[in-house]
Amino acid sequence: MAEYETITLDATREGIAILTLNRPERHNAFNGQVIEELTDALETLEEQDTLRMVILRGAGKSFSAGADLEWMKAAQHWTREDNEADAMALAVMLRKLAELPQMTLALVQGAAMGGGAGLVAACDISVAMQGTTFSFSEVRLGLTPATISPFVISAIGPRWAKALFVTGERFDADYAKRIGLVQYTVKDASEMAEMEEHLADLAMAAAPGAVRDAKNLVLDFAGEQLSDALSRESAKRIAARRISDEGKEGLSAFLEKRKPDWA
Repeated sequence: MAEYETITLDATREGIAILTLNRPERHNAFNGQVIEELTDALETLEEQDTLRMVILRGAGKSFSAGADLEWMKAAQHWTREDNEADAMALAVMLRKLAELPQMTLALVQGAAMGGGAGLVAACDISVAMQGTTFSFSEVRLGLTPATISPFVISAIGPRWAKALFVTGERFDADYAKRIGLVQYTVKDASEMAEMEEHLADLAMAAAPGAVRDAKNLVLDFAGEQLSDALSRESAKRIAARRISDEGKEGLSAFLEKRKPDWA
């Protein structure tokens, strides 16, 4: 795997990639270099057919404290065009994370603020440790969480997103679970490791092509109105899966009471 300065990227022999935000002294805050390196790592991961799961975590006490203060100070002196280009880089990175073909898992501790919470929302599954603090506090700085908003709104819905965007309120892991920003909460690092192993087992039991196509169902169909066209498209997609190599192998394995070849 490539060498980076602000993140690390490793992979296990079993096919799990571990992407770690690695600025613990800055609570893994974002800047342009972090975004650039994450984008590069995600482009590498999306091409790896042998990888089954991507785990995103933060080194040290925090998952990510959001935007780096020095980066924010510098942005005050940029032109509007410079700021748009900078924000677009973040938007592209988040979209690459959301559209990875592998199952994605965020393991969250300490703090997930602003862009850090955006990363959580962009992952398929998120687990938060008790004591984690979340916030979309941009309005307190005269800003808005515009770049991360599509992913947050998709995760928690417009009603909760509007409330948290306009108040900038801090909330804990249980609150995050209640609104759907994370799916699971754990008490400590030991329980986090157990949940990580459990979800990795589920990833290994799922056909990789089916995982990719299942994710695309949500990306493509969310918000669509029921219609004949939507019904036809959904029928085409399950028909394609049924005649695929994975579909045939999965059914054969089930009938023969054995594990499929991807498990």
